[in-house]
Amino acid sequence: MTLKHLLRRLDLTTLQLFMAVYEEGTLTRAARREALAISAASKRLLDLEEAVGATLFVRQAKGMSLTPAGETMLHHVRRVLNDIEKIGIELAEHAKGVRGFVRMAANMSAIVEFLPEDLRAFQALHPQIKLELEERPSGGVVKMVADGLADIGICSGDSDTRELETAHYRYDKLVMVMCPDNPLAGRERVAFTDTLDFDHVGLHSASSINMRTHLAARQAGKSLRLRIHVPGFDAVCRMVQAGMGVGVVPLKVYTALGKPLGLVAVPLEDDWSDRELTVVVRDSKTLPPVSQLLLEHLRTVERNDPA
Repeated sequence: MTLKHLLRRLDLTTLQLFMAVYEEGTLTRAARREALAISAASKRLLDLEEAVGATLFVRQAKGMSLTPAGETMLHHVRRVLNDIEKIGIELAEHAKGVRGFVRMAANMSAIVEFLPEDLRAFQALHPQIKLELEERPSGGVVKMVADGLADIGICSGDSDTRELETAHYRYDKLVMVMCPDNPLAGRERVAFTDTLDFDHVGLHSASSINMRTHLAARQAGKSLRLRIHVPGFDAVCRMVQAGMGVGVVPLKVYTALGKPLGLVAVPLEDDWSDRELTVVVRDSKTLPPVSQLLLEHLRTVERNDPA
């Protein structure tokens, strides 16, 4: 079946019916929800299965459940319906005076350290541009931009950025946070290998900091005594405060979150602790004009920052 023919068969009413059958579990309830006659709903479902060339539901006496092909269809239908909902929301925003949308993805470090002030400054200059920001680990940021799900991404500078266009955004410094009574707390600087005799509180496994600390431990021929994984920097600081171990966070994160908790930060002397954050886009020349404005802002914000 040609793509053109398939598109003719995948109308929105049928896709909404598919979702209704999945969510309600029976064709009768789904047809009632979508205000369709059962016979019409049944025909639409059969036509959909014929169009995609696969059985999407297992029909049983107690209801209907997805086949493996149906699970795949569910993934795509959710995305299509979600995108259509976004179209309606964004067009309504335009009617209220919004001039454009920029979709961003950024890693946790960028979001906690720099983006709040940088995006506030951008919005002060362009109040009619709406921003949508999602947090992802650096690898996820690259994937979102590469797949066209985000216009602009910010990730760790040592990430595999594939074929994406890159530009410098910010520098940051990683430090080791610990309780004041830790034997390392009085040092001016510390080598990461010297911390491997202590329990560690680690970020989630996909984070660039987690991957870098594991690599450093392997290169030193030691194991990382990871006591617990946590989802964010605030959780790292709280677990360290509770005596669960030491943790690696950016210096600005320590200043904002760790210092108020009474923790001590010791700068790491390892080269990899001096990091670069990078802006990634697919092609700056083909970005929508509003996205180009934000890209230029992010490229220049560091040299315009008095700090």
